[in-house]
Amino acid sequence: MHASSTTPRQITAFCALLLLFAGMSAAADPISRAIALPNASLVVEEGGRSVIADQADRPMVPASTMKLITALAAIERWGLQYRFTTDFYLGNDGRLWIKGGGDPYLVSEEIDSAIAALKRAGVRDLAGIGLDDGLFASDDRIPGRSSSNNPYDAPVTALAVNFNTINVRVSGGRVSSAEPQTPITPIAKRLGASMGNGKQRVNLKTRSNALTYAGELFQAKLNAAGIGVKGGISIGRTPAGARKLYTHRNSRTLETVLTNMLKYSTNFVANSLFLKLGEQGGSSNMATSQRVLEDWARRKFGWRNFSIEDGAGLSRGNRISSAQLIDVLNAMAPYRRLVAQQKDNANVRAKTGTLRGVSCYAGWVRRGGSWVPFSLLINQPVEYGFRQQVASALASAANLARY
Repeated sequence: MHASSTTPRQITAFCALLLLFAGMSAAADPISRAIALPNASLVVEEGGRSVIADQADRPMVPASTMKLITALAAIERWGLQYRFTTDFYLGNDGRLWIKGGGDPYLVSEEIDSAIAALKRAGVRDLAGIGLDDGLFASDDRIPGRSSSNNPYDAPVTALAVNFNTINVRVSGGRVSSAEPQTPITPIAKRLGASMGNGKQRVNLKTRSNALTYAGELFQAKLNAAGIGVKGGISIGRTPAGARKLYTHRNSRTLETVLTNMLKYSTNFVANSLFLKLGEQGGSSNMATSQRVLEDWARRKFGWRNFSIEDGAGLSRGNRISSAQLIDVLNAMAPYRRLVAQQKDNANVRAKTGTLRGVSCYAGWVRRGGSWVPFSLLINQPVEYGFRQQVASALASAANLARY
């Protein structure tokens, strides 16, 4: 009987096996995998100090996490109880002028409320409808916006109804409204006629289409309320001598607008806010808004080496670092409730950001009863759901400092 012994070759093999298992374990850890990505940054603060700071100051494309910056700027500018307005005037010729104030939530139900108020004010017959969207530049281009039919690519106008989209049902060549509160209009029929069967929500593509649709919808609803409109629809500036009849204050507060914008990542709403934030002397455009938001960020946070091109995160010209997003999250901590909870994890509240080859996530994870901010900016392709895996791992990891 011989005593067992371990040879050097067996020891080497055993060590290699241990290293293999360790490597597999690290590869399976979403946090380690995120840190290992060459074109990604991850920052986590806990107890007021950074516990993970991987490429913290590297400017990255933030995609829709840019909406967190837009939301914070809007809160500081107007406050959560702010309500957007639309003004109604009566011209000397009897035409009703509707002056857009950049309200992103002027939906069918709000139009009904405004028309009821006009009726109470004694409006009965009108010579026509005038539309004034002069607050936002008419020939502006939103960086990153594409020409698709998708609702998220809707044009942004200072006077916009139903998010500058139509919602129709197409069946056998017949086009009808897909929502009871919104009558079908001529331009909705025309655009719907080119679509396939089924329920379709598409954007109106151009400012001209958007304003035509707004005029047609107001005219249909005025007629339905018993207010006759004899003339046509015109677009221009409200005449100097027109008399103000009514200012409609949206039933939704900014808090509701931001909650929905962050939950559904609504580009139209985000860039409406962005342009409204840049308003100076009764007008605004993208260049002014870019300058206003960048100046605000420099004053508030002392940022350098960053770029803001739009409020929704559509543009790949936006450049924000993870450390800068942590600044935003710390300032937004009192408003954390506005950011949606991760579907599969109540310990994560965060905003996604997605473009082709860009997968971002920024918000808070709950650790030991406290919410701590994190920012994950990935500017390379990764598998679907990876960012949520990282956030869940951040919430459950025993010790983040080990990373």
